[in-house]
Amino acid sequence: MDALISLLYDIPVLGLLFQLVGYLVDVVPGISPIILQAATPIALAALCGVMCERSGVVNIGIEGIMLTAAFVGWYAGVLVQPLLGTDPAPIFGLTPALLVALGAGLGSGVLISLLHAWLSISVRADQIISGTIINIAAFGLTGYLNTLISQSSPNGAGAFAQLRPPSELTDLPIIGWLLGAILSQGPITISMIVIVIVFQVLLFRSRWGLRTRAVGEHPRAAETVGIDVIRIRYRNVLVAGVLAALGGAFLSMEGTNSFQAGMTAGRGFIGLAAMIVGRWSPLGAIGAALLFSSSQAIGQSIGFFPPEGQLGDLLGLLPNQIFDALPYLVTIVILAGAVGRSIPPAADGQPYEREATT
Repeated sequence: MDALISLLYDIPVLGLLFQLVGYLVDVVPGISPIILQAATPIALAALCGVMCERSGVVNIGIEGIMLTAAFVGWYAGVLVQPLLGTDPAPIFGLTPALLVALGAGLGSGVLISLLHAWLSISVRADQIISGTIINIAAFGLTGYLNTLISQSSPNGAGAFAQLRPPSELTDLPIIGWLLGAILSQGPITISMIVIVIVFQVLLFRSRWGLRTRAVGEHPRAAETVGIDVIRIRYRNVLVAGVLAALGGAFLSMEGTNSFQAGMTAGRGFIGLAAMIVGRWSPLGAIGAALLFSSSQAIGQSIGFFPPEGQLGDLLGLLPNQIFDALPYLVTIVILAGAVGRSIPPAADGQPYEREATT
């Protein structure tokens, strides 16, 4: 076997490809928990986009919702931690302060989504402009408030802890690394996996999913059969706000235990790209999110543990900035190939006005 592998690696040009495949097979199981963690905020942002656009509302303000939820969740923890204490529970390191902070972060996402729903659905304003305003306001306000608050270096409520699965599961052949990647996570990441499965089933196998898709494809026809288009759009945008806020809370309450200005780093927009690449389906969205996060994790792995042989020599000639930009480059390339092939809901982004009753 070793002789065959060496023979494949020595093939001109194609040998580099075989070396890359071998390197990925070797490192991906070890970095799989990191890949899933990095995919969590992107996947939740993508699910927010799916929920909105399946009902006909474009929401590019996901980045702003995530950033606001990250800040509000962190600062709520700063305020309530001295009052509620920090005695963690055995599972996920839960504390009352963390739960209150998480609730505050999710509530902020609902409020901003309500503003976007009102502007997009009731006022019938341009949905792109509404989302852009949310993003700009979120970046400005959270950055300014963080500058004021961080001067006193306050302590937050901490962060959710990860589970530690038993070694009997993680040591299983073939699937042990996968079980370890899924179970060695915090509550928000595990919740994301559950949400994807439930959302996929409901969207394509429930009355709510049928009505949502009808509203996103042909709202006028949906109204003629008794579906309340405005109500469904409002409800879906608000629920989508919870998903985006959960992704923001992950950044400041599970991925880290602090807030930094602009810490979303474009994940909301990458989530929109994942939504498009995933063809507006929950499973497709998480698949695209995993692809983007894999490029980030592999880029970091190459920087710390470069492959051996000719491939390592070739990659060593590239500047480190290339690996930092790899997830964004992958996003652009894949999105460029997906645009034109992925067809959005027919009524996506079109304001709806009820027919006058006589």
